[in-house]
Amino acid sequence: MTKPPGKLLPLVAALLCGAVLAQAAEPADHSVTSAAPAMQASTHAPLTIPVVRHPAAVPRKKQQPARQRRTSTTATSTTTDWNLAAHGKVLYLTFDDGPQKEWTPKVLQVLAKHRAKATFFVLGREAAAHPDLVALTRAAGHRIGNHTWDHPRLTKLPADKMRQEILTGVKSKCFRPPFRDTNAHVEAVAASNHQRQVLWDVDTLDWSKPGTAKIERAILKGARPGAIILLHDGGGNRSETVAALDRALTQLTRQGYTYQALPC
Repeated sequence: MTKPPGKLLPLVAALLCGAVLAQAAEPADHSVTSAAPAMQASTHAPLTIPVVRHPAAVPRKKQQPARQRRTSTTATSTTTDWNLAAHGKVLYLTFDDGPQKEWTPKVLQVLAKHRAKATFFVLGREAAAHPDLVALTRAAGHRIGNHTWDHPRLTKLPADKMRQEILTGVKSKCFRPPFRDTNAHVEAVAASNHQRQVLWDVDTLDWSKPGTAKIERAILKGARPGAIILLHDGGGNRSETVAALDRALTQLTRQGYTYQALPC
């Protein structure tokens, strides 16, 4: 039997409303799946920051120590190198018993003429009397060594007097015993004062005033790479020494020799 249209419309509307409510009540699983990748991306993104910066930081940390090591090595080699013969055709001129007001300046003039550096083993008493000459010698690029206070024979002295003679000499890294008079005790006292004992290879005997020619021959005959040559700027008239030094250096320079101060 056909129902009147007025009663059919409310029934249809009720059925449609029930279907829509049933569908909305079902769980929306696909929304959870789509959210998961977004959470993972936000969690791992910060980990990429140190990965990018770390390689760039490593070279900067390694470069500075490398430069410091090179500087340290250079400084050590220029201040403590006593392998004198390894420097080639270099002679080490040394002058004892000064400073002396007349002859030390003349020796310095000859050395300057030949662009030579030398080492002056001075007496404490003379250095105290002529501090200006010590300063002049240093200013010219030469080195100063300790030759005791009063030039005694050290091995003949009582232990306390011997020690006093060494310790009251000038401050230096080098020490030379007068007359080459030394032993293990003398050397040990010098070492305790942070001074290296330095002797010589060539004795020109200029102290005895044998004549200019003999002093010159002694220098030329003894010349060899690394040789330490003994001369004097104090203790008497050194006119022969000055003249012989000038003549010998003229010849040795032509042979290719240079002249350096000891690392005192």
